[in-house]
Amino acid sequence: MMGLWRTPPKAQVTSLPFHSIFLSSLAPQIWFHRPKALLFDVHHFHWDTKKSLCIKFSPLQFLLPKMAMVVLLVLVLLCTNGVESRKAKNVDSFEYSAISCRAQSASLADFGGVGDGTTSNTKAFQAAIQHLSQYDSQGGSQLFVPAGKWLTGSFNLTSHFTLYLHKDAVLLASQDENEWPVIDPLPSYGRGRDTAGGRFISLIFGTNLTDVVVTGGNGTIDGQGELWWQKFHKGELKYTRPYLIEIMFSENIQISNLTLVNSPSWNVHPVYSSNVLVQGLTILAPVTSPNTDGINPDSCTNTRIEDCYIVSGDDCIAVKSGWDEYGIAFGMPTKALVIRRLTCISPFSAVIALGSEMSGGIQDVRAEDILAINTESGVRIKTAVGRGGFVKDIYVRGMTMKTMKYVFWIAGDYGSHADDGYDPNALPVIQNINYHDMVAENVTMAGKLGGITGDPFTGICISNVTITMAKKGKKVPWNCTDIAGISSGVVPQPCELLADQGPEKIGACNFPEESLPVDNMQLQLCSYRGKYL
Repeated sequence: MMGLWRTPPKAQVTSLPFHSIFLSSLAPQIWFHRPKALLFDVHHFHWDTKKSLCIKFSPLQFLLPKMAMVVLLVLVLLCTNGVESRKAKNVDSFEYSAISCRAQSASLADFGGVGDGTTSNTKAFQAAIQHLSQYDSQGGSQLFVPAGKWLTGSFNLTSHFTLYLHKDAVLLASQDENEWPVIDPLPSYGRGRDTAGGRFISLIFGTNLTDVVVTGGNGTIDGQGELWWQKFHKGELKYTRPYLIEIMFSENIQISNLTLVNSPSWNVHPVYSSNVLVQGLTILAPVTSPNTDGINPDSCTNTRIEDCYIVSGDDCIAVKSGWDEYGIAFGMPTKALVIRRLTCISPFSAVIALGSEMSGGIQDVRAEDILAINTESGVRIKTAVGRGGFVKDIYVRGMTMKTMKYVFWIAGDYGSHADDGYDPNALPVIQNINYHDMVAENVTMAGKLGGITGDPFTGICISNVTITMAKKGKKVPWNCTDIAGISSGVVPQPCELLADQGPEKIGACNFPEESLPVDNMQLQLCSYRGKYL
């Protein structure tokens, strides 16, 4: 009989809770071909973790005798034996991948949360996380945000904690400034990015934490940034705009499987942290929105960014480490950074920017499998006299670019200082920059590479790169000053400062084959089960 079974076309799936199954509930789901015959795919019978009976039906597939009905009734009676007769409950249950699983669970609804899009849930989030923080040393905790629109101001995370957004959950950032406390500037910046002085705290914030997960079933965080953008353009900001997610002085962080839209400013900002995984994010903002960077690792060690789709009004990824004399004094570089499988659309900024706030140093960045569409530049290094610091050991390969202003852009004259206290003798060191295996089409200018007079940027290597110029592209596709390096297999022919090594040196540019520690971060399969009357 097994040999007669085959995969059904367009099969339907019905899940029936064990405490509410009875024969009449099956009637609408059962197909009858003729009297005394039941069509039923017993092969796809299974039980889920909540002991629900899950049956896959397919029309006109099997003819089973009336005995099948008897077998079905026996199974139903067995699985319902001993279950109390009471009103059925709606059960939220799901599985997800995370760096850590949790022993305790709660829903925002348990703390008075109302997902109607107008009721403030700031106190509900704060109360829920405060309550769950007691389990830090008891296996940790997770907070589930159900389907709905949850208006909220800023709230702080805790250690050994997971925030999980249902696929139909939307966090709406409050537009009431009273729900955004003001905090001190970052010590490596010395001031806010928008204004001198303090800054509004981020929507989701955490500091001095360990083992934190912010994830979901692709739930949404909506920063409702239009109000903030208008204040920025009109010069009405008293403090620097908030970010959507900022976690600082922390370790073992995961931010994944979410959609972030309309951030007031930067979207994701891990800073002064280590062992950070950013994975599976969709980040969307109008391409004219100010400073809506996608993901900005800042003075972080061991960070992995992968499988993200970003449409932004600024750099899709901006690697940072502090600003001028403040970043030099703080002295915490960003290093050991992996970026892979990224898609970026940003007509006025870069796919990957290194700087301009790089005064603490940037080292060992590895980017591969990148797609850029209608973006100003592929990889851009931004720095200036007074920045100090360094950008070195940068490796990029496997990049595809469509409709670009620049493929390569290095700017040693970026400017934009924190204040007048910067040291004009603090010159940045830019060296060992490697690009290879790239294709670009419809490009205005292949490369604009400018170092600093008296401080040339060295060790630049470009190999196996094919660039197709736009019809209205620059007649001179390369502009190079105060740099030194080599090239091989690059079309169009680079400038003389990138000495052509011939086709036999096409593999000259390095990309380390050994993995970084952040690649060893392992994910577990975790689950959540909640019941609501």
